[in-house]
Amino acid sequence: MTHPALELILQRTSVNHFDPSFSIDAATLAELVRYASEAPSAYNFQNWRFIAVHSAAQKARLCEMAYGQRKVLESSATFIVCGRLRPHLALRNALKPFQDAGHVDADTVAAMVDSATQTYADDARMQRDEAIRSASLAAMTLMIAAQAMGLASGPMIGFDPDQVHAGFGLTDDELPALLVTVGRPAPGNWPRKPRRPAGDVLTIV
Repeated sequence: MTHPALELILQRTSVNHFDPSFSIDAATLAELVRYASEAPSAYNFQNWRFIAVHSAAQKARLCEMAYGQRKVLESSATFIVCGRLRPHLALRNALKPFQDAGHVDADTVAAMVDSATQTYADDARMQRDEAIRSASLAAMTLMIAAQAMGLASGPMIGFDPDQVHAGFGLTDDELPALLVTVGRPAPGNWPRKPRRPAGDVLTIV
């Protein structure tokens, strides 16, 4: 028997048509982000932020920035999943609960911060790559959480990042990596597309 967690992966599909009458409350949106934040990140940066676009007025604004794609209007909410640049600057605070719990000492934290600073501080490309990686891992975790909660989701890259950045008050250190729509599916969605077999994409050396 396949483990339930693996079944969720096999069942998840990207939804384009949502039931506009269905609404997700704020507590559920927060719960989705709680699970999404369990995603891994380098050094435990947790260099992501989520903006849940939930109200009709804000969804209409985002829809214009997403080239008029109606799934932004029809879904219960669309998450703007942001990755943060310069993640090393917030690392000490990110590691503080781990240190306070006694898992690492101050010298270890200082060494980790120093290592991250040397890796990222002067490398804009590395910062951007890490921001996209972290946001993408968090977005995938959010979609699996949505599936587990009986919700449908769909990732989107069809939007104007500059408009989203300015229109939703992102800081200079934040990149809108992708959008994730969440809600209840409506009729008309395609079935799950077949995936290439592992043998086509796997090399074992």
